[in-house]
Amino acid sequence: MTDKARLWWVALAGLGGCLLLTVAASPAYSPVAPFVVGPAGGGGWHGVGWLYAAAPVVATVVALCLLRWWPYLLAAAGLVSVVEVAGLATATSYPLGVSVALRTAYPLALVGVLACAQSLFSRGAPGLGAAAAALAVGSRLFGSAIVGAGWLITTPSRATWHAVMTALGLVAIAAALVWHRRGDDAAAGPPGWQRWRLVVAAGLAISLELPLALLTTERLAALLDVSFMSLYRHPMAVVAVMGAITLAVGIVLAAVAGLWSLSAALAVATVQVAMSAPLILAFTALAYTGPTRWLAALAGAAIGALAAVTRWRVPLAATLAAAAATALFIAYAATTGQPEKLAEQHRIVPGLLLLVLVTAAGTAVAGAAAPVLAPRGAIPAVLGPLTGVLATGGLQTVQVTYLRDGVPQSSYLNPAYHLTTSAVLLLAAAAAIGGLGVAHHIAERWAERKRAELIRQEAAAAERDRLARPIHDGVLQVLALVQRQGAQLGAGGSELAKLAGEQEVALRTLLTGGATAAGPDRDLRATLTGLASPVVEVAAPAEPVVLPPEVVAELTAAVQAALDNVRRHAGPHARAWLLLEDEDDGVRVTVRDNGVGFDPARLPEAAGAGRLGVAQSMRGRITDLGGTTTIHSRPGEGAEVEFWVPRRR
Repeated sequence: MTDKARLWWVALAGLGGCLLLTVAASPAYSPVAPFVVGPAGGGGWHGVGWLYAAAPVVATVVALCLLRWWPYLLAAAGLVSVVEVAGLATATSYPLGVSVALRTAYPLALVGVLACAQSLFSRGAPGLGAAAAALAVGSRLFGSAIVGAGWLITTPSRATWHAVMTALGLVAIAAALVWHRRGDDAAAGPPGWQRWRLVVAAGLAISLELPLALLTTERLAALLDVSFMSLYRHPMAVVAVMGAITLAVGIVLAAVAGLWSLSAALAVATVQVAMSAPLILAFTALAYTGPTRWLAALAGAAIGALAAVTRWRVPLAATLAAAAATALFIAYAATTGQPEKLAEQHRIVPGLLLLVLVTAAGTAVAGAAAPVLAPRGAIPAVLGPLTGVLATGGLQTVQVTYLRDGVPQSSYLNPAYHLTTSAVLLLAAAAAIGGLGVAHHIAERWAERKRAELIRQEAAAAERDRLARPIHDGVLQVLALVQRQGAQLGAGGSELAKLAGEQEVALRTLLTGGATAAGPDRDLRATLTGLASPVVEVAAPAEPVVLPPEVVAELTAAVQAALDNVRRHAGPHARAWLLLEDEDDGVRVTVRDNGVGFDPARLPEAAGAGRLGVAQSMRGRITDLGGTTTIHSRPGEGAEVEFWVPRRR
């Protein structure tokens, strides 16, 4: 099977993993979707409750260590879902060990889908990889829509749909299990300490809830030096403090994973926090619409995934987030600051619009962040545990804004009363993902230019090596012979031997790359001053003119070529003047003589005849430096050659 066909089968396995993730995100008989509301915080576990809390933590860490076996992670999540669905269908009560194992389906499915996205990026399919990462969010939002307003009405057919989606997911994963018996190295991420840094940061982040569970209200009051009753009367403050601690530690751990990881995690977590209130509002408004709510969430996830597939994923994600924010502002204004009216009156069309836009925005933002993380192998760790912890902390922290007259409303709709908070967060997410995309684009262009420069240098070195052999066997041997025997020809022969020796040294330097070797900057003024002679007068600034060594070497060679033309063509009594000017944006060197001059129209004819002194020794060198060469001359009036080179290419 071709690589392209296998690529689509990998994408199909990722889609199957999304079905399993949908099942895990919509637990049966749950009154509210955990992905939308998040944990309440401020509490703890007792007895075997610690086992239920530790199970997903352990599963997440183990999954991050086994990314190259991601199809098996999805298969394990599918088997756990089969056990859960079978238990619900037969009303079976499982023993403690099995009940604890059922808590691992969600983290196994999530890490497996994100590892599939990482594999698709590594295989050269960024569009499919971004779509898979986007659907890791979209599938959870779809699962949340299946739960809907579970405190108002339950969905009797939820268990049936769970069984169907679990079966389809396992079928889609089957082919990947066959092809990746030895693992998928494309999903493993960077080698060595960089990979383990991500695992450690994500593992510590996901396990943060365990020590925070020990922070009871009494201990928090003692830590903050306030009375227990003060916190007891204001439970939202306790939740917000826990959220602030979670956010602070999560940000530090995300920074340990890398600055790109921190930026992407904050952008995706912000949009997930912003989705909570409008989704609760939309779910309540659509509580009695049946499959319509499901289809709206599915449409939103599809729109977000399609936006992630395109190369315009960043502007599309920012646009969708801004559009969702605009819809929330309009809903708030249209209800005179009481958006809960949409839910209480079960307004279907506004609820559908909010559900589609918010779901599309959340899905697209995750897809737009994935290409930033893919080159660093960070998609599973960042878009999974790290983003989840930051979103959890954010959901807990913003609850202090959900107050009326200083107290929260005793209703599931309490967040929906404060819809403008979500709108502002969506605008912040739009700006964050846009800035992240621009920064990544600039970094990629810089890296491409650096790679192109390295390729150019390697090509130049290879070309020098290719030319060195015939030149060494031919031209250099002739120059060496002239240098040794030229003195036997008299005064003219001695001059010829001297010139041959100089050209031999220059040619050997060129072939070995010494003329353009990197090194410390050099003073052009000192170099050009050394060209002064009884017939060449040099005028230069009093201060050094410091330039990169390759610029000094090439510019000096061009000036020497111009002076050589003066010696050979300007006449026996011609004099030359060399002027160096240090300008703000570049350097200007002028070579003028009082010789016989020439007709500039002869230059193209000379180049066509193979006499390339002006075309290559002067114009070619300066052009390679990004500069310009200007030549002025008339017969009988001397000649003037002006070189200008920018300070930076």
